[in-house]
Amino acid sequence: MTVQSLHHVASRCKDAQQTVDFYTKVLGLKFTMAMAEDKVPSTREECPYMHIFFRMADGSHVAFFELPEAAPMGRDANTPEWVQHLALRVDDEAALLEYKRRVEAAGGEVIGPVDHTIFRSIYFFDPSGIRLELTANVLAPEAMRKLDETRDAMLEEWNRTKRPPRQASFVHASLD
Repeated sequence: MTVQSLHHVASRCKDAQQTVDFYTKVLGLKFTMAMAEDKVPSTREECPYMHIFFRMADGSHVAFFELPEAAPMGRDANTPEWVQHLALRVDDEAALLEYKRRVEAAGGEVIGPVDHTIFRSIYFFDPSGIRLELTANVLAPEAMRKLDETRDAMLEEWNRTKRPPRQASFVHASLD
């Protein structure tokens, strides 16, 4: 028995229509489903919602809930803004640059591309303030092998010291 794949990941959005426009027109995802209820099926809680889904090329989805009667959307004030994000893979670096152009043309600010050795990424926020990362893998089999070989030792050292181990510092060598 094993988990097969990602079905969907869901977040809250401020406005369903604005979210549909961004994810379809800027990111090019397919708007596949909308569901709405007055009660939450899993908890039976009274909470009117609109639940919208967008399909990615592999069949997995990203989904959002608009909750018009809930308190205004916020974020965890104790977690840095860069930590909580949704990372989506694109075909290649050319696609990454095209998405950067599209997000900027829609008025968004984009950080990157940032070189992570094994992939390159751009970072930006959607209309609801959710941080997104688009990433393009680069051919780096030696780097992947080294990361695979050092993961257990790195976690053990982290658990012991709560300080960043240096075995994978090559990934972001430009920070040194």
